[in-house]
Amino acid sequence: MEELVIRDADVVDGSGADSYRADVVVDGGRIVSIVKEAAAAGCQRPKARRELDAEGLVLSPGFVDMHAHSDLALLRDPDHSAKAAQGVTLEVIGQDGLSYAPVDDRTLGEVRRAIAGWNGSGDDIDFDWRTVGEYLDRLDRGIAVNAAYLIPQGTVRALAVGWEDRQATPRELDRMRQLVAEGMEQGAVGMSSGLTYTPGMYAKDAELTELCRVVASYGGYYCPHHRSYGAGALEAYREMVALTREAGCSLHLAHATMNFGVNKGRAPELLALLDEALAAGADISLDTYPYTPGCTTLAAMLPSWASEGGPERVIERLADEETAERIRHDLEVTGSDGCHGVPIEWDTIEISGVGDPALADYVGRTVQESADVRGEAPWVTARGLLLADRLAPTILQHVGHEENVRAIMRHRVHTGGSDGILQGAKPHPRAYGTFPHYLGHYVRELGVLSLQECVAHLTSRPAARLRLPDRGLVREGYVADLVLFDPATVAAGSSFAEPRVLPTGIPYVLVDGRFVIEDGRRTDALAGRAVRRAPA
Repeated sequence: MEELVIRDADVVDGSGADSYRADVVVDGGRIVSIVKEAAAAGCQRPKARRELDAEGLVLSPGFVDMHAHSDLALLRDPDHSAKAAQGVTLEVIGQDGLSYAPVDDRTLGEVRRAIAGWNGSGDDIDFDWRTVGEYLDRLDRGIAVNAAYLIPQGTVRALAVGWEDRQATPRELDRMRQLVAEGMEQGAVGMSSGLTYTPGMYAKDAELTELCRVVASYGGYYCPHHRSYGAGALEAYREMVALTREAGCSLHLAHATMNFGVNKGRAPELLALLDEALAAGADISLDTYPYTPGCTTLAAMLPSWASEGGPERVIERLADEETAERIRHDLEVTGSDGCHGVPIEWDTIEISGVGDPALADYVGRTVQESADVRGEAPWVTARGLLLADRLAPTILQHVGHEENVRAIMRHRVHTGGSDGILQGAKPHPRAYGTFPHYLGHYVRELGVLSLQECVAHLTSRPAARLRLPDRGLVREGYVADLVLFDPATVAAGSSFAEPRVLPTGIPYVLVDGRFVIEDGRRTDALAGRAVRRAPA
């Protein structure tokens, strides 16, 4: 007898088609049968060792977080309710060009310092891997939800070239090609870049194109955090489209927003650019989170020249009065490339987390507010905090536009990505709320998307981008990564005031046929594993 039958579910299968009522049978981690309208037809109903009454609940495929920063959280926190409770059954990590494989002893320490604001220091982690394959093997020991990995181009460059702003030599470029090929062979699904973060930003288009050729040869995709989301946003999007067309590589645009005052109301221009490329045969997708503010590290705002050489050199420059004044001028007057070419507005920069608990008073205040309390200029406050916390502070950057958010999420190649940073005392609520916020706010309350459309955005579209032939749909033979939610009550519990509150209206989540959320509570199941690239 099979393990589980989910009775009388309203199945929204991920295809975008109309829902239907059915009994869904799960066994051995897969969907083994779907009996539509079983009760109404009067046919013999399937039986199983366990029966779950799904009356009033929608059954959909598990949600795919196309942009996650859970690289260490998956290892540190077996509970991982931040994602599991949202219905996320697969996260794509290794984002923004910086993560923890492939590395050697030198670059591991450098990367840990550089992205401590994203993932913590890692002092509580046993870094017993160096290659992409070894990291995926570590995930295979058991994690809360599944994870796929992108080779981080910035980490690859740090390993082959270093943190200097210079062109790679032919030998170094060959080494980077080799590292990307090895990572793809070991199971990565593609490559990411952080082109406003060091050292990835130092790569010219020709270098990126060569690496994308390697990714394409393995059937992977390129996922850039491109060179500007501010003053040069449209040019930066156009650059990525042209680069990947030249390389013959699929393109997935990370957190595809149009932020800052210069881009208010300009989402239609971005979508027209993408439509033109799609019509010409380009393979493009994108992800967004359903909120206006962004989230990153305070150090990411600094100009690229100040970040050359790695974290220790940044600290040295901030400590030097003359150099610090140059940094301030770039930030406040010129418009730092780290701040997307827009002069920084300190009243939009809210400190969301610090590494040193002694600095907790900064959290929840903008830099301007803390400066006013201290009676000093905001740059003095920001510089002091960066030095005292050794570049660890994370920020919320309140620069988005709601009309852009809504326009982009309607697009036919849109997928969902939380960009969730789980570190800090006051993280962005998207880390805990992205997927129920789509379903509750933008579907039920605003009607921006229909329920069937939204589920497709969050399930089958990302599964197609990841080239997963047996995930993303409720189909017989597919992996039983499933979510049961109440369409009348599903909502994000997290807010900017209380960002770590779990969602409501998602009572059941299955990963590989095992309940990770049951009756609204996290079980002890560690059913997730690394999801490796399907052969091209």
